[in-house]
Amino acid sequence: MPLGDSITGSPGCWRSLLWDQLQNAGYTDINFVGTLNAQSCALTHDADNEGHGGFLATATATADQNLLPGWLAATAPDIVVMHFGTNDVWSSIAPDAILAAYTKLVGQMRAANPAMKVLVAQLIPINPSSCAECAPRTVAFNQRIPAWAQGITTVQSPVAVVDQWTGFDTATDTYDGVHPNASGDAKMAARWYPALSALLSPRDPGEPGEPGSGGCSAAFRAVSAWQGGYQGEVTVTNTSSTAAISSWAVSLALPAGSRLTQVWNGALTGTTVRDAGWNGTLTPGASTAFGFVASTSGAAGTPSVTAPCSAS
Repeated sequence: MPLGDSITGSPGCWRSLLWDQLQNAGYTDINFVGTLNAQSCALTHDADNEGHGGFLATATATADQNLLPGWLAATAPDIVVMHFGTNDVWSSIAPDAILAAYTKLVGQMRAANPAMKVLVAQLIPINPSSCAECAPRTVAFNQRIPAWAQGITTVQSPVAVVDQWTGFDTATDTYDGVHPNASGDAKMAARWYPALSALLSPRDPGEPGEPGSGGCSAAFRAVSAWQGGYQGEVTVTNTSSTAAISSWAVSLALPAGSRLTQVWNGALTGTTVRDAGWNGTLTPGASTAFGFVASTSGAAGTPSVTAPCSAS
């Protein structure tokens, strides 16, 4: 069940891209569910959803509305994919109140299905012209979500956080500062896919696109160098001709005296850069890139970096 507001349902074309990715990866028996069904995206897909334009998470969970139990009873989902709270943030509702609504919604999900699995988004950034404070309020709310999820997750009913905020740019990925355009839809689908596919039943070994059956290569390019540092770019390519990959990691072997100081479009752990979530899924032959800045004690010059890659 895709659950949320207009970012999910009006038209929420990230759902069509996610559906397409799942089908292409061999998850052909999945069923999107919801009491709404709007077919206004370019890709044909299972459009059932619970993306209600203008809805607030806090209002949906209140005793007078109490809407979710009816939606759950009508559709019986096993997994809920939730991007909900943008209108609450826009309305300057306190994070504590929004998270209390999240807790009630998860309780209703578990009442309908004790083994419910829940994916909760850190919201995409918003920057509407009428709300100068919406952008920082979104950041402040997103910072609270991981600790909330950790406190409510259980073995039987896990709650996982999906970072939809990092790498999303309201200037290039929305058409109005709030709602995703084609670029934003693609980023959202790419972030949802690895988290959702990890919850689905494994496919038969050897199916096209099976996680773990692909490989990758990484090619380094020096963008610029100066006294005391340099900027590099690494292009990651899925080297398989048949299998998609859902995540990748590149171990950077830097020149002596070099130290990474900044990485973008990737997540840094030590000297290993992993995909940022939204750019982890690569179809056969497809590529993505991340960049970094490194400091160095040596003189300015063209650096040489080796970058072995692993994928799953």
